[in-house]
Amino acid sequence: MSTDGFTTCLWFDGDAEDAARFYVSVFENSAVGSVTRYPEGSYQPAGTVLTVEFTANGQKFVGLNGGPQFRFSEAISFQIPCRDQEEVDHYWSRLTEGGGEEGPCGWLKDRFGVSWQVIPRRLEEMFRDPDPAKVARANKAMMSMRKLDIAALERAYAGE
Repeated sequence: MSTDGFTTCLWFDGDAEDAARFYVSVFENSAVGSVTRYPEGSYQPAGTVLTVEFTANGQKFVGLNGGPQFRFSEAISFQIPCRDQEEVDHYWSRLTEGGGEEGPCGWLKDRFGVSWQVIPRRLEEMFRDPDPAKVARANKAMMSMRKLDIAALERAYAGE
C-alpha cells in the first residue's frame, strides 16, 4: 500500500486550472504542479487542460477537466479548522468571493461549487463539553448563523 497518503481528485467542467490557481492563492503551503493537456483525437480540443496537480494547505489534489457529467455536492466538503475569528473571516471572504454562496452553520460553496466548512476550533471544544446545556446553547447559536461568529458562540455557550 502506498505510504504517500491520498490525492483528492476534483472533477471540473473546464476550469480545473483556474480553480487550482484560486485555491493556491487562498491557502498557505500551496503550489501548482504539473499540467497535462488533451491530445489530438480526444473528446476535448487538443491542447486544453486535462489535469492540473496542485497542493493546497499541504494537501495533494488533481483537478480534472472531465466535462459536465458530474457536479459537486455538499455530500463531500472540506473542513477548515480556524484558530480565531480573523482566520474564519479570511477563509469565508476568500472562498465566497467571485460567485461563491454562503450556506448555514459555517458551510459555503466556492465559485467552482466545492463545499467548505469554515469552523473555529473553539466550537469543536464547546461541542466536547460534558455539560449538555452548554453544548445545546452553542449548537442553537451555530444553527442560526451563516459565517460563524466566535464571540456570539461564546456568549451563547456561557448562557449570556
